[in-house]
Amino acid sequence: GTQLALNGDGTAKETRRIQGRDYVLEYPIHGDVALVKAEVGDRWGNLTYRKAARNFGPVMATAAKRTIATVHDIAELGQLDPESIVTPGIYVSKIVKIQPVATRAGGFKQAA
Repeated sequence: GTQLALNGDGTAKETRRIQGRDYVLEYPIHGDVALVKAEVGDRWGNLTYRKAARNFGPVMATAAKRTIATVHDIAELGQLDPESIVTPGIYVSKIVKIQPVATRAGGFKQAA
């Protein structure tokens, strides 16, 4: 058939036959650095997330060579519930605590 999947040089991409069907083999993308936003982290780099930050942050932390996480709070070692840790510290290179930012309404919000 017609080659629909080509490399940049015009050659056909590698395919694999699985259960009688041919599939194009695509390798994963690895980033050099991932910047993720987490709710709480500890000194070991374990991270917990809040709401939608949990959707994409953990995946990017595992896909990058280095991960820098911004957190609202840094917990003491052992303070985080092991069941609530989404990203283990082995994937995190650096943790940066972000400060609250003043709003026009006179309150404070966490910096993004």
